[in-house]
Amino acid sequence: MGAMIILIVFLLCVFTSVPIGFSIGLSVVAYALATGSVNMGYIASGLFASCDSFPLMAIPFFILSGALMEGGGLSKRLVLFFDSLVGHLTGGLAIVTVITCMFFGAISGSGPATTAAVGAIMVPTMVEKGYDKKFAMALVAASGCLGVIIPPSIPMVSYGISVNASIATMFMGGFMPGIILGLLLIITAVLSCKKHGFTGNGEQFSWAKVAANFKDAFWAILSPVIILGGIYSGIFTPTEAAVVSVVYALLVGLFIYKELNLKTLYAKFADAACTHGTVNIIVGTSTILGRVLTLEQIPDMVATSMLSLTDNKIVMLMIINVLLLACGCLLETNSSILILAPILYPVVANFGVDIVHFGLIMVVNLAIGFITPPVGVNLFVACGIGNIPFAQLVKKIIPFLLVLLLGLLIITYIPAVSLTIPRLLGYAG
Repeated sequence: MGAMIILIVFLLCVFTSVPIGFSIGLSVVAYALATGSVNMGYIASGLFASCDSFPLMAIPFFILSGALMEGGGLSKRLVLFFDSLVGHLTGGLAIVTVITCMFFGAISGSGPATTAAVGAIMVPTMVEKGYDKKFAMALVAASGCLGVIIPPSIPMVSYGISVNASIATMFMGGFMPGIILGLLLIITAVLSCKKHGFTGNGEQFSWAKVAANFKDAFWAILSPVIILGGIYSGIFTPTEAAVVSVVYALLVGLFIYKELNLKTLYAKFADAACTHGTVNIIVGTSTILGRVLTLEQIPDMVATSMLSLTDNKIVMLMIINVLLLACGCLLETNSSILILAPILYPVVANFGVDIVHFGLIMVVNLAIGFITPPVGVNLFVACGIGNIPFAQLVKKIIPFLLVLLLGLLIITYIPAVSLTIPRLLGYAG
């Protein structure tokens, strides 16, 4: 009965456009009032306790770091550098878009932030060189999904917190899946460019230009090296790395590239605070919901029900993929992870699925949700940048969506894709 109350109130809130964090919170409050199993004091203390977490501090700092690096000119210099390397090839600007999104993902840890930062630069350039605007926007939106797969990744932090997995190991596991998905997007984009006659940037390749752009982009390229190198060498934890990335972004933006000033700093801090405020509400209410579901023994019931469906690992992973893709269409990524990871991981653990491997399966599934209607956050960001109708962009996203689904199958059924690098670096799982 309690579970039904939660589900009905939650769905009513979602379909009446109540923000996801408040939808979760209202469903828990309705459960408390209707059943009396928990009181409002329990909910209030749980909201506070859920946010009182050292690993969770990484999220606001990575959000702020991404905002400062975008405002400090790092994304612009990355685009220019990769354009000088491959921009002259057929479909070169499409390749530049994907590679820059992969690299900026290693700075921001956010899909929408990657889409916004790279799209604002690349789309006007691609249109100027004769690319179809809707194609350019669809490519940017799809490539923006890589922002949460290439480490560092905010959803990976959420997953690590929710199931007590090593965040650093999750970051290690994200490299190969991110590279494979990036390569699939590049192949799809190049084939489409050849079909429609989209050429390169029209400039001659020049090593001198590559060297000049590398020198200008050096501090932007160095950023993920410092952040990830510090984590994997044990110099600092992922949470401390997030703080280091903020300090680094400030120093580079203020004193090297000199594109940050008091006005832009205020705007970036305000944007980051608003974004994290939303995330914090989701984290708090999702944690309380998780506790209530545990009281109602919902995770055990779900696990028992799913295990009764099949004893085949391949079929079970396919069922979970379908479930996660459906959730990605409707729910915000972090809330989906915080709610579903503690429920679904015990199910796959019965089949011997590694905790890091399953984390990557979850993150990739929900990243695909960034370009899947009706939520499709990256699609809305892209529409805002390109000023084009949502329905037109959805049609253009289909080839990229299909190729990302192919990549998801590879990551799901070939564990080595996610686990080779962690095991080479000493992970024993």
